[in-house]
Amino acid sequence: MRGHRSGRPLVPAYLSTSGVARPSRNSLERLSVLTSTTGPVFGDLPAAQHALLQSLEGGSLTVVEAAALLRLPVSAIRVLAAALIDQGLVTARPPVPPAAQPDHDLLKRVADGLRALKL
Repeated sequence: MRGHRSGRPLVPAYLSTSGVARPSRNSLERLSVLTSTTGPVFGDLPAAQHALLQSLEGGSLTVVEAAALLRLPVSAIRVLAAALIDQGLVTARPPVPPAAQPDHDLLKRVADGLRALKL
């Protein structure tokens, strides 16, 4: 069942997490990378957890990408992923830290040196 204007599911997000509001671990960030540790799982998983596992088959996704793919809020994906991590079905690694900003003075001196060589 879909909404009229936005195409979003009419089921509230907290129902996809079985009413759990907070993840069991606070280490999951929006850019944490989720990877499935097993092949296809056929068991007693809630539908939303099963959908998340299926989306991770054959690759990795960030929490934000999984949320967009499954059309669920990031907070719901964090809850679902934390439950799968607790069961050993998914691993998560922290996001890659942003690269250190280059020294602008050094870059300017290199550009000036290259311009001097060109003349």
